[in-house]
Amino acid sequence: MLAAAAAVYTGGSGSGSGSAARELAVGARLRAEGVPAELVAAAFTQAELRHRAAAKFARAEEMFFTRAGLEQASSQAAAEHRAARFAGRRRLADLCTGIGGDALALAPGREILLVDRDPVHLRMAALNVAAHGAHRVDTLLADVRDADLTGYDGVFVDPARRTGDRRLASRASEPPLPWCFALADRVAAVAVKAAPGLATDQVPPGWEIEFVADGRDLKEAVLFSPALATTERRATVLHPASPEGRPVSLVGIPDPAEPGGPVAAPGQYLYDPSPAVTRAGLVGELARRLGAWQIDPMIAFLSSDTPVASPFARLLQICASLPFDVRRLAGELRGRGIGSLEIRRRGLAGDVDELRRRLLPRRRDLVAGGPAITLVMTRLRDEPWAFLCTHWFPDARPLPRPSLIG
Repeated sequence: MLAAAAAVYTGGSGSGSGSAARELAVGARLRAEGVPAELVAAAFTQAELRHRAAAKFARAEEMFFTRAGLEQASSQAAAEHRAARFAGRRRLADLCTGIGGDALALAPGREILLVDRDPVHLRMAALNVAAHGAHRVDTLLADVRDADLTGYDGVFVDPARRTGDRRLASRASEPPLPWCFALADRVAAVAVKAAPGLATDQVPPGWEIEFVADGRDLKEAVLFSPALATTERRATVLHPASPEGRPVSLVGIPDPAEPGGPVAAPGQYLYDPSPAVTRAGLVGELARRLGAWQIDPMIAFLSSDTPVASPFARLLQICASLPFDVRRLAGELRGRGIGSLEIRRRGLAGDVDELRRRLLPRRRDLVAGGPAITLVMTRLRDEPWAFLCTHWFPDARPLPRPSLIG
């Protein structure tokens, strides 16, 4: 039955009138064969979730999901990256396991205890983990605060940030983060998954804070107890724009509250750091590695006169530099015959969609085959400023020095 339901989503987007018609036809056939309607509905739900989960899990077609469980689950890439911290530890406990997104990476060759108070998620997690090579899987249906962790040499906990359909208050979790940190008094090796908006001053001394981005999207923070910590702060990009595509990390000491790095006028190139880098407070560390500088002491954009490709920043080549003025910018863009426009903003308020409508009110203002331009809205010398940029690629020919439009 699941195979029949899954076939509806094979080879298509999994949505739209075409798949809906196929679902109706297959559903009618299954019910005619005597399959109860509720089982047919469950099969289609599971098939749809497996289709969506393929973006997170390599073997999604063998797994079981709920909508909430899939939404909250770590991706396989994120889980595998942090599972490496538990190398050499043989008995692990996964608290608040959900559908087992992290347990999949933690379990191979180990004994693992899965703890959750949702019986459906716990059953799904056990099935999902068993299919991925665990040496032994134990489950405990309970509040994680009641779990006996005696004999375990590592703990991962992903505290809930919602209850049912209700999202908890900002920075709140269940169980609370202080309880999660206190786990290190019982088991030395502890990793805690947290929201990327985490207030870093909540984290005890000696713990490592890692911010994780998938491409340009900031996904989560992970906190490692002193037994697992290898640095003070880490920024990780899971799928960098590089041929290897493997996760990469930038480590260091976070920037001070009052940045003291070099600040100078913009050069020919502009670096837009990954949100993981900015959130980790490692903009200064990245600047040192790139031989770059900040263009404003309070803005994360970096600049240089020599292009250096980095997985931790998007590299742009500056075409024009001018004070921020919508009418002048609109004229500049129309005069360049651009093919597309992206808008990036740091340090300036404003509605990006409204700004786009004012800059390009008509579709015919775009020219097929014209250059793709990124408009960077920011501050320079404490004044609103704008840069018109193109993306830089390793084989790109340098443009003339950026023009300053007064």
